[in-house]
Amino acid sequence: MDLHFGDSKPTDEERAAVDALLGPPESSWEGADRDETRAADLRWARGGREARDRRDLLLPGLHAINDRIGWISDGALDYLCRRLTVPPAEAYGVATFYAMFSVKPRPATVLHVCTDLACAAAGAPELCAGIEARLGLGSGVAVERSPCLGLCERAPAALAIRAGDPVRTAVSAPATVDEAVLAASAPDSAPEEPPAALAVPQAGQDGLMLLHRVGVVDPASLDDYRAHGGYTALRRAFELGPAGVIREVTDSGLVGRGGAAFPTGRKWQATASQPDHPHYLVCNADESEPGTFKDRVLMEGDPYALVEAMTIAAYATGAHQGYLYLRGEYPRALHRLEHAIAQARARGLLGDDILGQGYAFDLEIRRGAGAYICGEETALFNSIEGYRGEPRSKPPFPVEKGLFGKPTVENNVETLVNVLPILTMGAPAYAAIGTDRSTGPKLFCVSGSVERPGVYELPFGATLGDLLTLAGVREGLRAVLLGGAAGGFVRADELGVPLTFEGTREAGTTLGSGVVMAFDDSVPLPRLLLRIAEFFRDESCGQCVPCRVGTVRQEEALHRIVERTGADAAGDIALLREVGRAMRDASICGLGQTAWNAVESAIDRLGAYE
Repeated sequence: MDLHFGDSKPTDEERAAVDALLGPPESSWEGADRDETRAADLRWARGGREARDRRDLLLPGLHAINDRIGWISDGALDYLCRRLTVPPAEAYGVATFYAMFSVKPRPATVLHVCTDLACAAAGAPELCAGIEARLGLGSGVAVERSPCLGLCERAPAALAIRAGDPVRTAVSAPATVDEAVLAASAPDSAPEEPPAALAVPQAGQDGLMLLHRVGVVDPASLDDYRAHGGYTALRRAFELGPAGVIREVTDSGLVGRGGAAFPTGRKWQATASQPDHPHYLVCNADESEPGTFKDRVLMEGDPYALVEAMTIAAYATGAHQGYLYLRGEYPRALHRLEHAIAQARARGLLGDDILGQGYAFDLEIRRGAGAYICGEETALFNSIEGYRGEPRSKPPFPVEKGLFGKPTVENNVETLVNVLPILTMGAPAYAAIGTDRSTGPKLFCVSGSVERPGVYELPFGATLGDLLTLAGVREGLRAVLLGGAAGGFVRADELGVPLTFEGTREAGTTLGSGVVMAFDDSVPLPRLLLRIAEFFRDESCGQCVPCRVGTVRQEEALHRIVERTGADAAGDIALLREVGRAMRDASICGLGQTAWNAVESAIDRLGAYE
């Protein structure tokens, strides 16, 4: 599509939404009314390099318009492009990349109804049908079937977003037709979400390290956080110095909790040693893996812990600016973190002179907009920079050239929060928890056919059976999905699998980010696999052929054999294996490389089409 600045004009409301973010335009070159009495308007164009340096405000600008109006018109997009000196064709490519934005007119209220794995097993198809029957044309509500909303412990789930100033949201989970319709029709009247502690069945128990404050402290109170050990770790970090902090993290054996399991201390050391400056810190809070919600619970229930942990990570790696990339579907986490950051800044715990130590660090939140691929670190960097969230080829690696082309350390929420107990209890004590190769505690997101779904904290080395016993697994268990849509299935007779990185690898599966989704005999496995294939086809960024084409072919084959078994399915199963190998070997990033995992494990371990 050949786009250029056209004749479409922004409405006053659209202009106000952009100006609230960027400030009023200073000349007609960037959107102000032409004024021939101003010499600047006639002699030169303002913007250029200075405006292009603000391209990273493109995604916040799109959010500003979408939040205020409900969709992004040509006039609004043109105005935002003028303000930032961004070619309209590029901005259009960014706006259409994200599922939460619309470039076509739609009602101001959008109701997102989750149809992913946990919700599908809990009756999402029937819920969607009931909602769509009630909220048809003329209702003023757009109903959209959505991938995972990160509310798996309360499945099925729905999220209503009503555009305006301010934007209003309401969550219905577990949702009924009546409650979801109420949330969409009158978000201000919808019942409040339950406390984050209800997602933690162990809340208040002794011995917890990562969840010990959830349900115990007031998540809005900095004083309460400090009264329960908050900012002890940061003071300890200043005593140790940057090199000492990295040494503690390295000696603890901490590895990334997002699925890749890369040693955190090595990543921090590699970033800190780079001579190129500035260095950046990025927290990846875009947990979009179906079945994952642990980071959401930490951010909602203990937001100051993440702010403190990011400050420590920045201090250790020489970063003075941090970015927290947050899922767009997490409105309560957004509000809690905005409040926590503002309070920390007001109390001298962020800013130019943290705790009087002469160290400067500040952070800002950047909201995602519905793109699973942005969980990949380089796609996340592109998203922050104002480009389509497509992964970059590596090398160079982020520790050398990451965000804005500078050395960058990127960790997810759970990884960062683990740094607090490492510094307060010491690396040797932390490393003594778990196993030799998987140290410390781990958070698991348990959902599906269990009595007590939620986030559980266990030391590495506990078995899958131990975890499911805590969660109250129901009778008739058929299979357990480990690691989410990119993970693998295990049988009901394999519950002795140790929950460690090495233990799950030896068992032929993966721990991933900690998803544990149980399915009983009532869940049709072929339909579940088809939903996984639909998810990957939807979420592929389309940049590389193996993933762009492979995810489509995988879904097509599963559509053909969803009701077939044995010899009738043999040809398509052979095709699935061939396509799966091509995606695994040749895709640019982890999405394509793992899109076949769950289907393969279901065929090989569960005999899904026998």
